[in-house]
Amino acid sequence: MPSDARLAVGLLGRTAYGRAATSLRALPFLAFARHIVADGRVLLRMPRSCGYHRACAGSVVAYGCDNSGSARPGEDLWTVQVVGRCETYQPTPAEIARFGPAPDRVDGVPFEAVYLRIEPQLWLVHAVTENGALTKADGLGRS
Repeated sequence: MPSDARLAVGLLGRTAYGRAATSLRALPFLAFARHIVADGRVLLRMPRSCGYHRACAGSVVAYGCDNSGSARPGEDLWTVQVVGRCETYQPTPAEIARFGPAPDRVDGVPFEAVYLRIEPQLWLVHAVTENGALTKADGLGRS
């Protein structure tokens, strides 16, 4: 796995949720999802009731997350984007456990999970720094 991919995987592990960008009837569309990384692929858990999985499965998607809502004062801001083909997926019991507890409801509807897998073709990491720098050796830190 290239070092940019390793850095992206490490940063993805610092967040639980992100957004998948795709198109729905030729219009741009964002869908929220819970994510984990397994064997170099990004696995997503989405609520079936929203129908987002239908727009994502079989398409190329961009999946992104960041720390803009959780960075502490003085901490670098970062964003990760993964681009690749997305397909429906049946996770192993161990992978399901890694997602953690599922919500009870989404938009008032009982939660039923749908799982997807992104086969990354591109990993992108960007950082906004004030007094530090993004370091590939340890993820994010001061230089």
